[in-house]
Amino acid sequence: MLFRCNILALVGGGPDPQYPPNKVMIWDDHQSRCISELSFRSEVRSVRLRRDRIIVVLEQKIFVYNFVDLKLLHQIETITNPKGLCAVSQGAGSLVLVCPGLQKGQVRVEHYASKRTKFIMAHDSRIACFALSQDGQLLATASTKGTLVRIYNTIDGSLLQEVRRGADRAEIYSLAFSSNAQWLAVSSDKGTVHVFSLKISDGSPGTTQSRSTSESVVSSHSSLSFIRGVLPKYFSSEWSVAQFRLVEGSQYLVAFGHQKNTVVILGIDG
Repeated sequence: MLFRCNILALVGGGPDPQYPPNKVMIWDDHQSRCISELSFRSEVRSVRLRRDRIIVVLEQKIFVYNFVDLKLLHQIETITNPKGLCAVSQGAGSLVLVCPGLQKGQVRVEHYASKRTKFIMAHDSRIACFALSQDGQLLATASTKGTLVRIYNTIDGSLLQEVRRGADRAEIYSLAFSSNAQWLAVSSDKGTVHVFSLKISDGSPGTTQSRSTSESVVSSHSSLSFIRGVLPKYFSSEWSVAQFRLVEGSQYLVAFGHQKNTVVILGIDG
C-alpha cells in the first residue's frame, strides 16, 4: 500500500490466486479497479512503493519503475532472494535502495541522487533481514544466524554499532528503526521483540556517540564488560534495553507508532 492513499500493489498467491503470481496489479481502491499491471517471466517475491517509484523484486532480479508512466529505470541482479528482501527510503529526499548483493552476506546500496553504488559485506552467513532508516542513511542487518544485528552508514559502508539479540540461533522476522533513529526494534521466532538504544549522532551518521536523554535507561552492556578483551566478545556485547514476550510459534512484524516511545507488534496470524 502506498502510504495512506488509495493505491495498492497486488500480487497473486495462495492455493487459488485471483491474480497470476508473476504479475503486479496496481489497484485504485477509490475506483475499485486495476489501473495498470506489470508482467514478468517468474514469480514476484515482493513489491515496494514510493510516491515516485515502484520496485518489483523477483528471486534473482529487481526492477525499478517510474510510478507515473511505469517506465523501466533500472535493473539489478542479486543472489538468490526467495524472501524478496528489499528496502527503500521513505523520506522526502532522494531514493536509497538496499538489496542483497551477488555474494553471501553482502548487501548492495543504491544512492540514486548521487548515482553511487555501495557494496557492504555485512555478515559471514546469508542475509536474513534488513531495514533502512526513513532518510536512508542508516542500515540495520541480520544474518540467518540471528544472534547479532549490525548498523551501517549507507554512504561510506562503515559499521557504526553492533547489538546482540541473544546467544542461540534465531530466525529474524523484522527490523525497524524509530522515526528519529534513536531506537531499533527486532522480532524473531523466539517469541520476543527486543528494543535497542542506538548510539548514532543526530548530526552525522558517520560518527557514534551516546545520546543524551532525560530518561534513565538501564545499561545495555553485560555486567562482565569490564574484562572485555579477556573473555569472548559475547561478554562485552550491547544488549536490548527493553523486551516484549509473545507467544512462540507465530510470526510477528514490529514497527514504531506515531506516538513517542510506542512499539507496534503485528502477528501475521491476525
